[in-house]
Amino acid sequence: MSNLTINAERLWDTLTETAAIGGTPDGGIARLTLSEDDRRVRDWLKAQVAALGCTLTVDAAGNMFALRPGRNSDLKPIALGSHLDTQPTGGKFDGVLGVLAGLEVLRTLDGAGYVTEAPLLLVNWTNEEGARFAPAMLGSGVYAGIYDGAWAEARRDSAGTSFGAALDAIGYRGAAVPGSVPFGAMFELHIEQGPILEAEGATIGVVQGVQGMRWFEVTLEGRSSHTGSTPMPLRRNALVGAARLVEAVDAAAHAHAPDAVGTVGHLTVTPNSNNVIPGHVFLTVDLRHPQDAVLDAMEAALRAAVERVTTDLALETRLEPISRIAPVAFDPDCIASVRRAAEKGGHPTRDMVSGAGHDAAHVAALVPTTMVFVPSAGGLSHNPAESTSPTECAAGAQVLLDAVLDYDSRHSASA
Repeated sequence: MSNLTINAERLWDTLTETAAIGGTPDGGIARLTLSEDDRRVRDWLKAQVAALGCTLTVDAAGNMFALRPGRNSDLKPIALGSHLDTQPTGGKFDGVLGVLAGLEVLRTLDGAGYVTEAPLLLVNWTNEEGARFAPAMLGSGVYAGIYDGAWAEARRDSAGTSFGAALDAIGYRGAAVPGSVPFGAMFELHIEQGPILEAEGATIGVVQGVQGMRWFEVTLEGRSSHTGSTPMPLRRNALVGAARLVEAVDAAAHAHAPDAVGTVGHLTVTPNSNNVIPGHVFLTVDLRHPQDAVLDAMEAALRAAVERVTTDLALETRLEPISRIAPVAFDPDCIASVRRAAEKGGHPTRDMVSGAGHDAAHVAALVPTTMVFVPSAGGLSHNPAESTSPTECAAGAQVLLDAVLDYDSRHSASA
């Protein structure tokens, strides 16, 4: 591990600069994946890595890979990065910090003339958020072979635009086959998106893994009719069914507290008129827990609830699983490198399992992987008020740098 030090001010400046791309009046960012603002920030990143002499490869899912050569080209690169897309009401740090801290690592090495043994690979994954195209982590999922490329291209946003069409519209459909850009390990820096680090006075989260996650789409079909002239016993109200499912999801999570969470985060009601009984409802369900057995129980409760509303309310229903991510345990050697890097910097640490899904969860199925967390003020994320201090961002970037160098030294010596 070297004595190289990242430039904290430069890192903060890049966070501020990129926050203007898709920036909102309340201080947040609305930079949905494959939007025009996503194109602009991708172009910005492309220019930055070109200035460092990196070779950029873009695959057919739009994932960006910037390669910095190492001394030994026979070694697979060590990847670092995250994502640049945001929620519609996103903040400045979620995902973005991981990419820009990775860029700062490359800039620091370049400024010192330091060459790692293995090449380094800065990655920007496509559609991590899943806010425009479900499911989340779509780009890394295609890379890892979890999702079929044609299926991913056919995913549509609320306006009916397909993922493939949006990718072509911004000019970021690359020639590389997803999965063809190799690397041997990955480190992802991210804000915690929760309150634990701040509450316990820790600066660095040493992430042991990611809890399992299952996403579903539910469609409820009843019958639209006049609110004033349709008697209650003769109604087929799809929104009543949806309301019962919302309660069922909440109850399933409470039944497996404190580690389980369940959410209906999106709901579309049609025709959405004051005096028309809702005849069609579309909703999404998000179930999470660190154990597959508990997720099985929560999914069973959801399916039973769907069956009940189908029968009790005379609805036609469809429950479609769209994402199933098993709980992930990260690589012990990568975790050890993060721990040594945090100890070198004198940072208080806390071992933790990620409650949120991340691209690293998909990548971990292929190569040794781990994550580094830094605090989120008030535990807030997916919100314009999301905040991590300059000092905390710098600490995370420094740990990222030192962990990558530690891993490079140890694994290159044994190669």
